[in-house]
Amino acid sequence: MRAIIVGAGIGGLMAALSLRRAGHEVTLVEQTSRFTEVGAGIQLAPDATRVLRRLDLLDAVAAQAARPAHVSFRTWSDGTEICRYTLGRAAEDRFGAPYLQIHRADLHAALAAAVPTGSVRLNTVVTGIDQDHARACVTTADGERLRADLVVAADGVRSAARRWLFGADEAVFSRTAAYRALLPVAEVVDMDLPDTGVWLGPNRHVVHYWVRGGELLNVVAVFRARPAPESWTAQAEPGEQLREFGGWDPRVLHVLERAGQVFRYGIHTRSPLPRWNIGRVTLLGDSAHAMVPFRAQGAAQAIMDAAVLGDVLADATPAEVPDALDRYVRRRLAPATSVQAESARAGEDFHLPDGPEARARNARMAAHAAENVFMPQATAWAADVLDDQAPP
Repeated sequence: MRAIIVGAGIGGLMAALSLRRAGHEVTLVEQTSRFTEVGAGIQLAPDATRVLRRLDLLDAVAAQAARPAHVSFRTWSDGTEICRYTLGRAAEDRFGAPYLQIHRADLHAALAAAVPTGSVRLNTVVTGIDQDHARACVTTADGERLRADLVVAADGVRSAARRWLFGADEAVFSRTAAYRALLPVAEVVDMDLPDTGVWLGPNRHVVHYWVRGGELLNVVAVFRARPAPESWTAQAEPGEQLREFGGWDPRVLHVLERAGQVFRYGIHTRSPLPRWNIGRVTLLGDSAHAMVPFRAQGAAQAIMDAAVLGDVLADATPAEVPDALDRYVRRRLAPATSVQAESARAGEDFHLPDGPEARARNARMAAHAAENVFMPQATAWAADVLDDQAPP
């Protein structure tokens, strides 16, 4: 069976690897002239790293990652610890797979290295997707028509394929934007920073953790904002981040001050869909369920999408593709949509104003941590997405 995947981000690469493992011929179509990935850190919980192990990718990814020992939630103004949860070896022993933190480019490179170059068409812009009962077809900007039994659209939050399938439906601004930066360890070694820190404040929060084996500190500072472009390359004005986070704990301000290159981007999502597929074409990853990053699950959900897609198509013939895609969506749509909603709620919770609501949140978090070693979302980490069978 032949498959075409549109988009060579993390979701597209994972889909290519999963479908190749299922025994199918795959062509990965990417509009850029070379494999590249911008951005900063990604957190991969055990539900995602378990999939990487099943696809024989975990060692390559883990070699570039950091393994955090804990995560500490703190108040914005003076850094008082609200609660602390365990990660590291304890989480790996409990859930059977590690919790990793990795630079997005390092994850992308590890996945790209596993895809045969003969399966990739770079510098190829897709201008349309159509299908009939027997085949699906991708049209490129130079007029070429590529035919296959299956088309997977992994073309990101600004997905054109989503519009072609389901009509006008634009990305939604989340009312939040973020500064991001990477600091060498030498810039922060003198600070008393938690291994992984989440600092909560009114209309803002800051997350930092190590990537590249502990060589770089990844920092993301989120704030309420007017509509802002979704750009991974737009630079902040000098000192802008310090003005936005004025009055915060000196450690946070020192980190933001020492950051050499600071990028600013608007955070966009997609509204939930009742289905992701039509016939022989399906969405995957951000094109289907782009979410705010406040549960650190965006990349993980794309990885799990790809794993289930390969699973349902493992024994499928070309004629069985539409039914197999129905099974894929039944298994993945509800969990991914639920994580979308949980991530949005987390953002609201992180950004409560000082006062009774914030104090109640802090008390609730502290009480949970007193009784539980792992974070609330860890209840989902034990599930193996490849054993999660939806009703037929």
